[in-house]
Amino acid sequence: MPHPIQHEEPGPTGAFFYELGGERLAEMTYSRTNPSLIIIDHTGVDERLKGQGVGRELLDALVAWARETQTRVIALCPFAKAQFDKDPSIRDVLK
Repeated sequence: MPHPIQHEEPGPTGAFFYELGGERLAEMTYSRTNPSLIIIDHTGVDERLKGQGVGRELLDALVAWARETQTRVIALCPFAKAQFDKDPSIRDVLK
């Protein structure tokens, strides 16, 4: 069952995240370099969620948002970079 992924961008940084009971258990953070470019810098998933595909759910939410907003992506985070390397279907958002 997919986890409800939320998005926030309160300033020059943003995050896609999953919370349960007010506790943030997973997040993918990014920095905005200009109005149409972000850099994914970190993905963190709580040990309790390991193996459930939450990291990929975060990335899929980010990719869908990037497509909707015509935002380009640079993946510095090792997890995100590995996912882009493995899956050609999401590379259209890469800068």
